[in-house]
Amino acid sequence: MKNSIALAALMLSLPAAAHSPLFDCFDNGDSTATCEGAFSDGGPAAGVGIRVELASGRVLMQGQLDEASSYTFDIPDEEYSVYFEAGEGHEIVLFGDEIY
Repeated sequence: MKNSIALAALMLSLPAAAHSPLFDCFDNGDSTATCEGAFSDGGPAAGVGIRVELASGRVLMQGQLDEASSYTFDIPDEEYSVYFEAGEGHEIVLFGDEIY
């Protein structure tokens, strides 16, 4: 019984397993780019908000990752960034010049 109580106390003191967002975009070679997202615990990112924003701050496109956890968009002619918005602590920004 003592061992069970000690084990339970130890397990309660361990940090909860966190999951980190994973996000990347790639150039399709046809003037479009595709972004894909997931979480480090293997969870999908379907439904996560995506925003394509010009350097001026103007939002060019907004959407969500589809059922395959991807989003395809036309590459802007101007400097831009892509925002993965999965909630506080789970945001990632990729700059257009980081997308190959």
